[in-house]
Amino acid sequence: MNGADTAFVLISAALVMLMTPGLALFYGGMVRVKSALNMLMMSFISLGIVSVLWVLYGYSLAFGTDTGGLIGSLEHIGLSGIGVEALTGGDEGIPVLAFVLFQLMFAVLTPALMSGALADRVKFSAWALFITLWATVVYFPVAHWVWAEGGWLFELEVIDFAGGTAVHINAGVGALAAVLVVGKRIGFKREPMRPHSLPLVVLGAALLWFGWFGFNAGSALGANGTAATMALNTQVATAAAILGWLLYERIRHGAFTTLGAASGAVAGLVAITPAGAHVNAVGAIVIGLVAGLVCSWAVSLKYRLGYDDSLDVVGVHLVGGVIGTLLVGVLATDGVGGLTQLGKQAVGAFSVMAFSFAVSWILAKLVDVVVGFRADEDDETAGLDQAYHAETAYDFSSVGGSPASRNAAGAAGHDGSATASPSAKENDKKVDA
Repeated sequence: MNGADTAFVLISAALVMLMTPGLALFYGGMVRVKSALNMLMMSFISLGIVSVLWVLYGYSLAFGTDTGGLIGSLEHIGLSGIGVEALTGGDEGIPVLAFVLFQLMFAVLTPALMSGALADRVKFSAWALFITLWATVVYFPVAHWVWAEGGWLFELEVIDFAGGTAVHINAGVGALAAVLVVGKRIGFKREPMRPHSLPLVVLGAALLWFGWFGFNAGSALGANGTAATMALNTQVATAAAILGWLLYERIRHGAFTTLGAASGAVAGLVAITPAGAHVNAVGAIVIGLVAGLVCSWAVSLKYRLGYDDSLDVVGVHLVGGVIGTLLVGVLATDGVGGLTQLGKQAVGAFSVMAFSFAVSWILAKLVDVVVGFRADEDDETAGLDQAYHAETAYDFSSVGGSPASRNAAGAAGHDGSATASPSAKENDKKVDA
């Protein structure tokens, strides 16, 4: 066993685990306050569901002995046949269980990415059922295609170092399919639906950025030059994407927004994920800049095309994943680039897109028919936090006293009169709202 590499992979796994709560904060700050907790839970529940599925059969389907290039065998159900001394890489390497843990965190994050597209309008129980089915039927097979020996995209030599196809394209197009089944939020394009907490958005983006070093550099599965290259490229591509997104915003909308900076960072992280081990730092900057500019434009497509992707999963993860997956065929500096490789990259990107969209649509439709995917109209209007979690994100009862005491004061009036002033009534309404 290589102790240094083992420690590196275990630490990287912990960093990737942090990305799912980071994503929850990123998405949670972007929604309206009435459904903030629901948004957090839609990401957080993936840690519970997918972790269990991965041990029971997910790892075996993704990385078991290949069957026809499409799926792994069931030889490792319950992680059977994997001893504590089993190593990857022959006589020297890391424990297989360390690799199992590392890949588990990818499996957890991927369905959580889709949750942002469906914010504010789906039943929590239906969402839990959907990601259970989606991880089983979509993610585990696609992970096998891309990363497992014998998988058909692996054998085609499609480059996806850390998840451009299996994670981001897969989640982005799966989210689009689910959105088309569920439909638009009440008030879409008619009512303002601004983020309730931009500080939470920035905090979530910062945690994602931090965890992404484990996501990308950890995929080298060793403390080596490839990991160092990937870490450096992760940093500079993300930086360039922030600049690209803000440049587009300034030209198009006349402002540099905090939400744009955070979204640009995520777009850069997405785009460099498949390509970072095969380009130099200048190539990484190009990828990040292109991702920032194009993804900033792409998020507006939902208004033109009429699909309600609440938090821009399609515009950032699908589009950013395609950009990174294709540009590695153009910008690779280690001898793997060129038109032939670009063609392979296109096959990988669009085959995953087609499979994931079709199967995700079927699964979303199945959930909708069996249990109903969409929240009740009254629950959606009032907010999903109380409806499904019996909680609220913020307690305003202590602001100016409890609602009861404020109402009593309003009835008596501050000067003892029988009727509160109009301004007092207005303040009560604002606090209650």
